[in-house]
Amino acid sequence: MPVQIALWSVAALLATAIVGVARARAAAGRVLVYGASLAVCGVTILSALIHLLAAGGEAATLALPLGIPWIGARFRIDALAAFFLVVVNLGGAAASLYGIGYGRHEEAPQRVLPFFPAFLAGMNLVVLADDAFTFLLSWEFMSLASWALVMAHHRDAENARAGYIYLVMASFGTLALLLAFGLLAGADGGYTFAAMRAATHAPWVMPLALALLLLGAGSKAGLVPLHVWLPLAHPAAPSHVSALMSGVMTKVAVYGFIRVVFDLIAAPSWWAGMLLLFLGGATALLGILHALMERDLKRLLAYSTIENIGVIFVNLGLALAFQANGFAAAAALALTAALFHVLNHSLFKSLLFFGAGAVLSATGTRDMDRLGGLIHRMPATGFAFLVGCVAISALPPLNGFVSEWLTFQAILLSPGLPQWGLKVMVPAVGAVLALSAALVAACFVKAFGVTFLGQARSEVCSAACEVDRIPLIAMGLFATLCLLLGILPGLVIDALAPSVASVLGARMPVQMHVPWLSIVPIAESRSSYNGLLLFAFIAVSAVLAMLVIHRFASRALRRAPPWDCGYPDANPATQYTAVSFAQPVRRVFGTVVFRACEQVRMPPPGSLAPARLDVAQRDLVWDGLYAPLARAIGVASQRLNVLQFLTIRRYLSLVFLALVALLLVLALWP
Repeated sequence: MPVQIALWSVAALLATAIVGVARARAAAGRVLVYGASLAVCGVTILSALIHLLAAGGEAATLALPLGIPWIGARFRIDALAAFFLVVVNLGGAAASLYGIGYGRHEEAPQRVLPFFPAFLAGMNLVVLADDAFTFLLSWEFMSLASWALVMAHHRDAENARAGYIYLVMASFGTLALLLAFGLLAGADGGYTFAAMRAATHAPWVMPLALALLLLGAGSKAGLVPLHVWLPLAHPAAPSHVSALMSGVMTKVAVYGFIRVVFDLIAAPSWWAGMLLLFLGGATALLGILHALMERDLKRLLAYSTIENIGVIFVNLGLALAFQANGFAAAAALALTAALFHVLNHSLFKSLLFFGAGAVLSATGTRDMDRLGGLIHRMPATGFAFLVGCVAISALPPLNGFVSEWLTFQAILLSPGLPQWGLKVMVPAVGAVLALSAALVAACFVKAFGVTFLGQARSEVCSAACEVDRIPLIAMGLFATLCLLLGILPGLVIDALAPSVASVLGARMPVQMHVPWLSIVPIAESRSSYNGLLLFAFIAVSAVLAMLVIHRFASRALRRAPPWDCGYPDANPATQYTAVSFAQPVRRVFGTVVFRACEQVRMPPPGSLAPARLDVAQRDLVWDGLYAPLARAIGVASQRLNVLQFLTIRRYLSLVFLALVALLLVLALWP
């Protein structure tokens, strides 16, 4: 029954996409498409939650006579798939609700409305797929639908470049996944996931399949060094689509990785965990350093997504390392932290992209150095954005703190690991995550402060006004969820238990039995956390402080000039900008990470022109890996261009040689 409901929901989304083609230019088309998408996502959330909580996540399957003749199209919902269906459709429902109001400002609705529900359908199908063919077909459909949304404003040269790079990276990732599934299917061609679970492989197959999976799923998730498309594509898409791509699509890639590594391969190795720890730590640190340097609000949020993906993969690496060494409870804690952060990031990152979209709609710019003072013009948006900033900065009592606290609790269990490589790697990665957490807080102090506080830096900010009520409702709902998941984390941990148990065979202790709604990851003697009591303490302290000040403070007024930082002229140009805020961090890490160069341009004596600070920085991954690769492909293409001018006899000779080579490969295949 749950599978049928989910597939009918996918069919309804595809039908909505067809309606979007027909009614995109009509006044009611926007409300019809986004309203239908909202309703379908709501039904899917309800069905998945019932299956996860009431049915305990027992697997339900369905086979349809489609696809490969002897396999068909197989679909399956277990506890892990049900959880990710909730994540996908919760993000989809919020983006649909936001789009009802935000979409009226869309300049090219005919390029957005047909592909938005198709994108949702593709992500749902990836989670439902139970064979390699259906998975890859759904994966590619998801990629193409999101590419079409990135290209919605294709006349902008930057958007066109972003779409091209995204398409190349998506195609590369699909090819890597195809090869990985081919290895797992083996010579017998067991393309169903059930056959892959039961298959036995040569020792060299698993490392190669893991490497290919990191290339395929890692490129879609945004792992370094496969992240280069993400800060280009996410800002190019409409803001509610950016929220889906950053908050949801990257989690579908995480789902694909967990499904294959923890379920299909199911042969954990400690060195695989060590590899994920290294990649996750590097991704987290590089992602947030790049975010700190940004002045484009949406690019900042995109780079921040890379940092959060790093945190998730650190937890997955810990889970693999603990599982390989038989530490079932520690592995369950690490995987629970990963899944909790998947849910948390989908909430606060979607909320932040919604806020960025509201700012873009009200001001027409994403450049933070042209913003400022919006808290007075857009107070509701400013408050919602502040909640998202606090949550992503992992500050209690909001949800981001809980998943990162669980991550560090798992790291503190690492001294029991027997391998010296892990004994060194895990504490080092823990230190990197601690540094990243501090940098995240600094980054979002900059994002909120430069955008919403101070004085308006341009006329567009002075004329800004609050967005429509419907986008505010979407932001308010996700801000509320950020608070609820932070003060009641035990409910979420217990809800995640079937998903964790389905792939590890172990789970965290039941949290709802702990008094006062505290959470205890391992034992009360080690550590515990109570978000509800902390929230109550903060609220009561704030109210008491306010009452005491109003009751006992002097009512006399004293007027004095405020601290002016040495600039008595109250001019917006004397405020901190996004570039100046990042200068200390840029000077510490700039030469190593960004190859940053600062140049001060002073006007000649007697000139009234202002001095200028020009900052140039590079992405060393792009310069060192992708740019040389692109040049090599260009040279090879020019050299191989001669092949299109061959005679028919030479073409036939090449075909014959290719056929002989393929037959030799088949003959030598073990």
